Amino acid sequence: MPDPALVAKTPKGPLPVVAPDGRKAWEVYARPFADDGQRPLIAVLLSGVGLSQSATKTAIQQLPGQVTLAFAAYAPNVDRQIAEARAAGHEVMLQLPMEPVNYPASDPGPHTLLTSLTATENIDRMEFILSRFAGYVGVTTYMGSRFTTSLDHMRPVMSALNQRGLLFLDGDAVEGSVTRSLSRELGLPSVVNHRVLDRQASRAAIDTYLIELEQLAKAEGVAIGLGHPFPVTIERVTQWAPTLKEKGIALAPISAAIKRQQAR
Repeated sequence: MPDPALVAKTPKGPLPVVAPDGRKAWEVYARPFADDGQRPLIAVLLSGVGLSQSATKTAIQQLPGQVTLAFAAYAPNVDRQIAEARAAGHEVMLQLPMEPVNYPASDPGPHTLLTSLTATENIDRMEFILSRFAGYVGVTTYMGSRFTTSLDHMRPVMSALNQRGLLFLDGDAVEGSVTRSLSRELGLPSVVNHRVLDRQASRAAIDTYLIELEQLAKAEGVAIGLGHPFPVTIERVTQWAPTLKEKGIALAPISAAIKRQQAR
């Protein structure tokens, strides 16, 4: 159950807050992970979970608990699905829709954060999204290739996320994104995705990206991969995960990858 000290009741719905004793959602709701500080870490996020009941059930039941699941804010029965995901050991995040470069041809949906809106309007939209459910560690971008390159628009959004005790994952990490520099400036726990695992949803392509993640983790200490609840993605990640131990690599939730980077 969500910690009541981390939730404020508002007209929009429950919103995450930092507890009076300083506890934050990104730490309280994190999947426990014993980091020895030695092995390279790979964190995998499955984004867009919740829209398909069958795909969501398969992801929750088949994927290792170390895989973080990001739910779409508009998913039906999302509270129940998140409870099931957390009961199965998965860390949970929320998708935050942001304006892409080809908006409105590509439309992330209602309450999308837009560069044509004021900071107040975007915060209002974000709070509506954040109020859809509780128990998540933070947010990941959904689209956002234009919005994440605007310093004036990203600053109030990331500042608000930080004040609410959440973490942030830049899922697209496009050239010109300001999320990395803003995170350092604000002290926001944040990480940038390195590979989209199923940009080509085939076994061969996904396996290639997973190997690239291994190489990156060994070189940099931490690597992040993002996939979607496609049957082939779930299959390949499920079969790949048990091979990491013998390679000296640990599969970790997103929060653990961020903590490792903070410890550097």
